[in-house]
Amino acid sequence: MERIVGGKYKLGRKIGSGSFGEIFLATHIDTFEIVAVKIENSKTKHPQLLYEAKLYNILQGGSGIPSIKWSGLDGEDNVLVLDLLGPSLEDLFVYCGRKFSLKTVLMLAEQMITRIEYVHSKGFLHRDIKPDNFLMGLGRKANQVYIIDFGLAKRYRDAVSNRHIPYRENKNLTGTARYASCNTHLGIEQSRRDDLESLGYVLLYFLRGSLPWQGLKAATKKQKYDKICEKKLSTPIEVLCKSHPVEFASYMHYCHSLTFDQRPDYGFLKRLFRDLFVREGYEFDYVFDWTIIKYQQAQKNRSQPRLPVSSCQSVS
Repeated sequence: MERIVGGKYKLGRKIGSGSFGEIFLATHIDTFEIVAVKIENSKTKHPQLLYEAKLYNILQGGSGIPSIKWSGLDGEDNVLVLDLLGPSLEDLFVYCGRKFSLKTVLMLAEQMITRIEYVHSKGFLHRDIKPDNFLMGLGRKANQVYIIDFGLAKRYRDAVSNRHIPYRENKNLTGTARYASCNTHLGIEQSRRDDLESLGYVLLYFLRGSLPWQGLKAATKKQKYDKICEKKLSTPIEVLCKSHPVEFASYMHYCHSLTFDQRPDYGFLKRLFRDLFVREGYEFDYVFDWTIIKYQQAQKNRSQPRLPVSSCQSVS
């Protein structure tokens, strides 16, 4: 029996899952528009989907923010219907052999900083900046970077008074350990600086191919987090950024220089990378590494000789 959610979206195949539940393709029964549907059982221990829907509503209209089509309770499930987007930067990183060129990283950095800046401008922290939470668009929007997954987002500024949340310690790690900021590992309340530091680790992951604290083995999750923390805190920025343009070290040092409630200078960080981009002689043409690979594959497929029909026929 086909399931219709929100009264008008016919559920299709499952395309992903996460801590919250599952993601499906769905088709609008009248317009045939294909969308993405996130479904979470409303009786789950920590429901977060309707909170995430609230966040998407607040962020609507921003560049690189998926459009929300519908959200609400459907039977026993919380449901969120969103724009269907393309692959994540993690998917594309794997597709490109787990390395991105400097040009691709710089073109992505520009958009990723802008997305984080926009989320911050609405009074929220993302708190789970990682390659899986940035998706490319589809069709005419294939060159646009989208930021997704606001299940861990938190207001850092009071909506009425505009006051910043207070500094606190002894907080549990929220987000993904690999990209978590040093202060997050140390149990300090997250603020705007931490989203940007996490982005710095993402950009270095793209450039280097991996981070020094990947693949550490431990008996428990807590011990693994402690090992990652130890390695991260003991790796100097200069070592982390060795053999890469100095701008990446400058970016990380800048993030570390920010105080808890300080507003980051997003423009300064974008200029840092934009100036490097120009100095390298690159052209901002949206030709990413995966664009080239896809083009080469299409060319290869086109140039493969096709067997003439007659040669496929059996000789009588």
